[in-house]
Amino acid sequence: MEAGVEKRRIRPAARMEGLPTQFFAKLVGKANAQIAKGKDVINLGQGNPDQPTPPHIVAKLQEAATNPLYHKYPPFSGYPFLKQAVAKRYSEDYGVELDPNTEVAILFGGKTGLVEISQCLLNPGDVCLVPDPGYPDYWSGVALAGAEMSFMPLLEENGYLPDLNAIAGDTSQRARLMFMNYPNNPTGAVATPQFYADVVKFAEANDIVVASDFAYGAIGFDGEKPVSFLQTPGAKEVGVEFYTLSKTYNMAGWRVGFALGNADVISMINLIQDHYYCSLFGGIQEAAALALTGPQDCVTELAATYERRRDALFEALDRIGWKAARPGGSFFCWLPVPEGYTSEAFADKLLLEADVVVAPGVGFGSHGEGYVRLGLLSDEARLTEAVERIGKLGIFNP
Repeated sequence: MEAGVEKRRIRPAARMEGLPTQFFAKLVGKANAQIAKGKDVINLGQGNPDQPTPPHIVAKLQEAATNPLYHKYPPFSGYPFLKQAVAKRYSEDYGVELDPNTEVAILFGGKTGLVEISQCLLNPGDVCLVPDPGYPDYWSGVALAGAEMSFMPLLEENGYLPDLNAIAGDTSQRARLMFMNYPNNPTGAVATPQFYADVVKFAEANDIVVASDFAYGAIGFDGEKPVSFLQTPGAKEVGVEFYTLSKTYNMAGWRVGFALGNADVISMINLIQDHYYCSLFGGIQEAAALALTGPQDCVTELAATYERRRDALFEALDRIGWKAARPGGSFFCWLPVPEGYTSEAFADKLLLEADVVVAPGVGFGSHGEGYVRLGLLSDEARLTEAVERIGKLGIFNP
């Protein structure tokens, strides 16, 4: 560039300016800065499964990758055998019958669908009901659609379920979409059949589409199996459920997810995806189908692993005097911040003084303030060590 010539600035579209800040990118940066200093950091702040994909699924991908058929473009909406596989899994696990041709869409991971559904259903000025605290990527899709968010507080006294009766009448009339997520990220709460029945009634009365994020559906504790929204009478008439293989089969990097339920919404999702990309590599689809239809022992064992980790963590928390309710599902724990700290200040203290990463609750919404989220994504010994380090700071009373 010639001296004195100002560099031309490329101006982004307005939708780019309106995207929410990626709060957790800052969290990762802080953790990496400590690691670069040679610190032995225990990272409990992220939601990245730490176990490998089961070997039989990996072996199927290795075999399928040699199939010349899969070296061509796949069908735009994916191979029928994968849709049939997830329909079979829902039938066996939840007693939910799905038409693979009209009620299943294959996604590049659940996150993709959670962003796409807002673009399918929301116009500028429409309202989307969003849980607070909740998964921040719900916000991204709403922002891209140019719509507005109305936050539904998830409070401990309500079991972290939104109070549908507290939603203002004018808000519910303008709302076209509502996100739910149970087992819940970040609180670890689980939903009840009665709650879902109330949601269906509310959605019918207000002409709202329900988007149930069931990413942690395979992870329930204390002998309780998490409830699928689609098990509720009338659910398919008002909404869809998003399911992913990321957590159930430790396939986060494989990017395989599904939207399931209402045929009109599924058609919209398939249509918008036709304009973005072709479907997943066929070899991945074949391996994913095996995951869903093959032995499910690995899923049972994984849930048991997280329950052992949860119990080890809370036994250690009890020893240092950090009191909190145990989660009923997911691989997250939602812990109150001691008096005198914001969630971000407390998370910074734990990182800088104990070399432990936790996620500040405010990153999940304003009602997340006062809490931090810990992930059960290290073994029992490492989780116990993290709590012992925190105990040495003398913040809590044993």
